Order: sequence, then C-alpha cells, then structure tokens
Amino acid sequence: MRHHALGLAFALVAAAVVTSGGMASGQGGAAASVQLGPRPFFLVNDMADSDLKRRLQQCAVGPFRRSEFSIGHRGAPLQFPEHTRESYEAGALMGAGILECDVAFTRDLELVCRHAQNDLHTTTNILLTPLAKACTRPFTPAVIGPGDELVTPASAECRTSDITLAEFRTLKGKMDAFNPRARTPEQFVGGTAPFRTDLYSGPTSGTLMTHRDSIALFKRLGVKMTPELKFPSVPMPFNGFTQAAYAQKLIDEYKAAGVPPADVFPQSFNKDDVLYWIENEPAFGAQAVFLDDAATVADLPSAAELAAYRKQGIRIWAPPTFALLDLDAQQRIVPSQAARDAKAAGLDIITWTLERSGILANGKNGFYFQTIDPAITREGDVMRVIDVLARDVGVRGIFTDWPATVTYYASCMGK
Repeated sequence: MRHHALGLAFALVAAAVVTSGGMASGQGGAAASVQLGPRPFFLVNDMADSDLKRRLQQCAVGPFRRSEFSIGHRGAPLQFPEHTRESYEAGALMGAGILECDVAFTRDLELVCRHAQNDLHTTTNILLTPLAKACTRPFTPAVIGPGDELVTPASAECRTSDITLAEFRTLKGKMDAFNPRARTPEQFVGGTAPFRTDLYSGPTSGTLMTHRDSIALFKRLGVKMTPELKFPSVPMPFNGFTQAAYAQKLIDEYKAAGVPPADVFPQSFNKDDVLYWIENEPAFGAQAVFLDDAATVADLPSAAELAAYRKQGIRIWAPPTFALLDLDAQQRIVPSQAARDAKAAGLDIITWTLERSGILANGKNGFYFQTIDPAITREGDVMRVIDVLARDVGVRGIFTDWPATVTYYASCMGK
C-alpha cells in the first residue's frame, strides 16, 4: 500500500511537471508537487528564539518549490535505502532539484548506483541470497569472548564487480548497516542506526538502479543529476577497463540519453577524474565537482592549493560541512578560513552532508559538526547551519540525507 501511495503521488508530480512545463530548472515546477512532511516544521519550531526562527516560521504555509540548492544525497537515505528508486522518488517529492547516483561497475562492466564498489554486503540482501557465494570475502561470524566481549567483529566483502548486471538486478537494497556481533548472515544484515528505520527495506521495495535507470528516472522526475565516479576496489584496468574508460563511460551514458551537459554535475574525489572531464568532455567538465575527503581541518587544502584548482579548470569544490564552518569568540557559527580562501580563489562551493548525524541535542555530533560542536545543542540548530552556509559562506548547494529540510529553507529564503 505504501509503494502504491508513493507511486500515486509521483503520478501527480508527473502531471504537475507536464502542466508547469517541466522542472529541470531550480526555479521551475508547481508548488503542489513538493511535499515536505513534518520534519522541517519540527526543526524550525525547535530552534532557539531568533530573528531567523521567526522568519522561517512565517514560511510555514508555503508555497514550497523544488530547488537545486537542495541536493538529494543518495536520494533520501535518512529513511529509505540509499540509491534505490524509492529513495530517489522520496528525495524528488521533498523538493531536491538535484539527485545523486554514486557510480560503480559490475563484473560485466555495466554502471550501477552504489556508494562503493564493495558495499553490497551492507547495503543489499546479497548475503541472504545464493549470490553470497560470489562475494570477494564470504561472511565470517563474530568471535565473542567468555565475558561477552567482542573479540573479532563479523565481516564480509561483496563487490559489484563480483557479479553481473543481471545478478545485481535480483538484489534488494536495505539501509547501510551491519551488526558487528553477528553470528549468522541474518544477524549481520541488521544493525541499522536507531535514528534511521528499516520500514522501507521490505521485500517489495529497495529497488536497485543502474546508472542508466537513474538517468531515465531523473529525467521523468524533472531533476538535475550529480553522478559520483567511485574509487574502484579492484586494480585497474579491470578486464581491460581503464580508469579513463570508466570516467568516459559515465559521461557517454548521459550523452546517449540526450541529457544536456548543464543538467549534469559529475563528481569525484579523484582529481584526475575531474581533470579528465575538463580536458576530454569540457561541456560536462565545466561543472564537474571536485570532492574533498578531508577528515580534519589539518587535511584541508591551503589557499594556494585552492587557487591552483581554479587554474587547472576546476570550478566547484565540495568539502564536508565542518570544513566551511568555525566559531568566533562569542561561539557564533561563522565561515571558516577554508571557505573564505575558496571564495577568494573564485571557486563555487557545494557541501556534504546534512541530516546524517542522528540526534544533535546529545552533544556528540561527530564528523560533520566537529568544528562547531559547542554551538550545536538542539535539533533546530541544523537550520542555523544551513543559514550560515547559504548566506555567509555562499554555498551553491547542500547535499542532504533528507531533502525536505534544505528545501524548506531554500523556499523560504529564495534559494
């Protein structure tokens, strides 16, 4: 019934797209086609009293619209299994103007949407199927000590390159998680974080997508596209498939589908991939995104390095959220030095990822808020983070695991 209802909602969205003349633009689309649900309203109401809170509250009646400022990170994986049709549909329904397919390849060199080439054991049901025998490393149960302590965690490794495209299509997506204390495969595929849900990981949902599938779906939904070329888990070339051929194949599938380069933001953490697109596919390379994998402030590029990116033709830099934020002497959230340096270098900025940190009010906000943790004390503080990123840092877009939150802000503030 849930899947039928979601399908009906998207029939209405499609009708709205046709009626309004399309939604490829962040400014386009009918307001009725965006449905945010209760979370953004909860977050705004949870904010400490401020001018920002009052302004956001005034927008509660809408209208809400699709915006390219709101980027569906793997779809809407706060509640839906990532990179599944259902996750993408939910992200579009919540107003994401851009959706992401992370791109890996199968044994027969077909491109599929997975966050990593070697994550099938945590993001699908493969270990519960006959394909488990094809995995690079089979399931190994946890070793539990006499005092119930975990001696060795359970493990497995299943890669997209272990199976063919036809075999990939038989799998079902689930929430990305595993139980390190598992003694059986059935236990291993559990472990979903308590702030997420397995409600949409049932046998009739979790529909996996090829890269081509995602292109066709995103075209129907009227959104732009941001594919991320993933680091291979296998030595390259793989069966004659080189890294350059991998990068080219990604672009070729957009060209074959007739997608304009302006609707595609190809991404990679590998600068060589980005430079390949800039040199060999300049129409697509013009808005290629160089993802930054910095784990701490010390890992961030210097002002000189950021300026060098721009000289190489890179136009969009995408670091994790913590990299762009800092606290001033009054413990207010402000742009970081790296954010100022990037702007001085002439780079556009996209950042990742909101709605991925669980409960914020417990004071243990982790990776994405590490530079501003003392200022994050309640769930509603995520709206302050968005505001600083939007108005003070000037980011072009925000990856989010729940697009409705960013869409609410974007609609209210004209982003």
